[in-house]
Amino acid sequence: MSIIKRGNSKVWYIQFQMSGKTYIKSSRTTDKKAAQQIETDWKARLHAEQHLGQKERITLKAAMAQFCESKAGTPNHRGLVTSTKIVTRLMAVNKPLAEVTSHELERFKRDRMGEGASGQTIRHNLNLIRSAWKYAAKLGYRTAELNFPEIKLAKSPLRYLSDEEERRLLACLDPRREVKGLPPYEERIPEMKRSMQDAYDLVVMLLDTGARYSEIANIEWSRIDMNDRTIHLWRPKVQNEAILYMTDRVFGILSRRAGSAGRYIFENKKGGPRGYASLAIRRALRKAGLADSKIHTLRHTHASRLIQNGMSVYEVREVLGHTDIKTTMRYAHLETRQVTSKARDVINRLNTGAALEILGPQRNML
Repeated sequence: MSIIKRGNSKVWYIQFQMSGKTYIKSSRTTDKKAAQQIETDWKARLHAEQHLGQKERITLKAAMAQFCESKAGTPNHRGLVTSTKIVTRLMAVNKPLAEVTSHELERFKRDRMGEGASGQTIRHNLNLIRSAWKYAAKLGYRTAELNFPEIKLAKSPLRYLSDEEERRLLACLDPRREVKGLPPYEERIPEMKRSMQDAYDLVVMLLDTGARYSEIANIEWSRIDMNDRTIHLWRPKVQNEAILYMTDRVFGILSRRAGSAGRYIFENKKGGPRGYASLAIRRALRKAGLADSKIHTLRHTHASRLIQNGMSVYEVREVLGHTDIKTTMRYAHLETRQVTSKARDVINRLNTGAALEILGPQRNML
């Protein structure tokens, strides 16, 4: 018998064999006729999958979970988990992925906009669904044809720190600074001293390397060559490696820290990688009057200074490790500014020479 009761459960269970394999699950209903219909539908679907070559179905929730699992250990895993919670709250995620419609994606976009989410955040949410959809299709699951909504991002001025703003930020991170509620530096416990020094050193390294936060916060000493003064930087986001030469500031920091080195340059309390512990840095940004800046602003600052001092966007692309030159082109206006200022200087020199030539003998009469 395919429809059965189990133990003290009031709902009907479906149990049968097909192609030598036993299938069993709860119908989640106390209505026997409804349970029988569920059984009929299930058998038909299994028959289609096994004998007619139709692909297995998967829910949107399961597809997102599988995709997130495939990205475990990567820098964007936390963001994917956050997006999963948002999608789960606003969409029918227990629905088969093959039945999800483009209209539902548009409704999700409208709902997120209604909540005040930024265009970039909504794009991240939709990218999770898109990636899970593609990953499920790759694994052989049945998927629907979907058209994803376009998200127009508002352009904002590129934010980078001036020299004076950098000085203010580093002053607010100075590990020896006086802090209301904290004892003088000499009386602070070692863990507090280490934490404050870590935040300061990390910011300087981000400013002088232009690396992403996670690339420096989680770097191992095995990637540091103090003899050659080089950093063999692995970039998980773009899956490439670069050799960066240390500035004098970075060399000084690493020389000082090398005496008590564990596996990682910046360790958490358990001796593991620092991870995304950014509260102290974000507080310092606010205290320095830089509330409109983020940690990623330090990367923008590095790139902007390179271009303002003569490097091209193509050279900066190599330093930052961008896989697409379009990403680096956000700094192109700074390069244009350098070029146009050089053009002005050239014309001024030519004009000066032309003026002297026009004056000729009269110049001596002046």
